[in-house]
Amino acid sequence: MLFDDTYRTIQHPAEGIFRDRGSKFLAYIYPIQSDLEIKAIVQSLNTEHPKANHHCWATRLTVDRSVFKLNDDGEPSGTAGRPIVNTLLSKDLTNVLVVIVRYFGGTLLGVPGLINAYKMATLEALNNAVIIEKTINDFYTITFDYLQMNDVMRLIKEADMSIISQQFDNDCSVQVSMRKLQVNAVLDKLQKMPGIKAKYDHSA
Repeated sequence: MLFDDTYRTIQHPAEGIFRDRGSKFLAYIYPIQSDLEIKAIVQSLNTEHPKANHHCWATRLTVDRSVFKLNDDGEPSGTAGRPIVNTLLSKDLTNVLVVIVRYFGGTLLGVPGLINAYKMATLEALNNAVIIEKTINDFYTITFDYLQMNDVMRLIKEADMSIISQQFDNDCSVQVSMRKLQVNAVLDKLQKMPGIKAKYDHSA
């Protein structure tokens, strides 16, 4: 597969609900950038729903969709976090956290019933979410001499890069973000400009 420089995620948090034999599954879905955000979100839902039996969650992270984490929070292993992750996989979504708050209704649902309930609750929340496509961008800091400003600015405009920050002094620097697919062509042009340096910062 050719490297794709886009990924799918959600625009805003959304909610959904699924009911089965008295049990209620409240699904909350959030766009997140890192697993450092998970704890605070789960804690706030714990506070909001102190009487719930389970707060199960799963996340898929990074633009190459390689990281996933899950927590069954006391449900039988593989019946909560895994169906949530599988639903995110089937929708090809990343940088998303799903937390499902379960209120037990008195009737055991069994393993197939639980897997179905966590999947359906996730889908209900996704149906209420706005799915967006984002480009994967690389961030670079370009340093150059003041006299080269016009050349650098022209290239930034031609390549449709976004300027994140800039500093113009005797030595100038501009931090830009550009689509991953454009990087090689842009670096090629910069290398042909004497005295101009481009330093890779990170991807997002």
